[in-house]
Amino acid sequence: MHAETEAVHRSTTSPTKSLTTISLLRDMLATGHPIRALYRGLAPNLLGNASSWASFFFFKSRAELAITTFKSGSDAVPGKVLTPTDFFLSSLAAGAATQCITNPIWVLKTRIVSSDRNAAGAYPGMIAGVKHIIQTEGLRGFYRGLGVGLMGVSHGAVQFAVYEPAKRVYFRRKRDWTGDTGLQPDAKDAKITNDATVVLSTLSKFVAGTVTYPLQVLRARLQNYHAEERFGRGIRGVVRQLWREEGFRGFYRGTMPGVVRVLPATWVTFLVYENVKFYLPIWVG
Repeated sequence: MHAETEAVHRSTTSPTKSLTTISLLRDMLATGHPIRALYRGLAPNLLGNASSWASFFFFKSRAELAITTFKSGSDAVPGKVLTPTDFFLSSLAAGAATQCITNPIWVLKTRIVSSDRNAAGAYPGMIAGVKHIIQTEGLRGFYRGLGVGLMGVSHGAVQFAVYEPAKRVYFRRKRDWTGDTGLQPDAKDAKITNDATVVLSTLSKFVAGTVTYPLQVLRARLQNYHAEERFGRGIRGVVRQLWREEGFRGFYRGTMPGVVRVLPATWVTFLVYENVKFYLPIWVG
């Protein structure tokens, strides 16, 4: 959770203040409740990630089924007719739907982790944050950063456009190595190993994170406290100010903690997804 807090701090703090992992840890440990500071924002982060992945995989499977039916009829197996472009488009649609549903949670999370609990105007928790946003900004406040967030759904689209074809390559190489000509990536008895899942999910997340990280920086700034006064008005205003203050490097500020932060969650998510996808039909059958 500390890496989550650090990534938001790096992307929403003025460049005139030097920030390092050590300095951020020192500031957190200097508070009256260091453990609480390290886990600040855990509740909205857990809620946001759980609801995001559940929504994303639901809409992704529906989009893949729709594309498959359109291309080959209702009897076709999705993985056998979908191309990397199809995976990209289905993930893009799923990401857009998920972003619209979960944006309020990410607004709360960003504001909670971007300030110390005792700082002026800081939200002590999710309920207090919801009440404050409704009173001061109305429902519109929960959808700050939605525009750049929708642009950011390309992250998941890129990730699965890399992951799904890479998984096919894995099964093809495994089939060639074992001589099992019946091993197909879309067969019900085909299971990717946990080691391969970790490797492929790391590869896909690294590619997607590197390509789309600037959008995360913009969204974090747009969703922060007093965003217009601190970072500029709207997406164009934030881009202009960030470019003027920090140049190209500003858009990738905090990339390393951002990548480190998401990898453990990515591994858990894909391990659970692949194992449940394989074993659930067996258990219910």
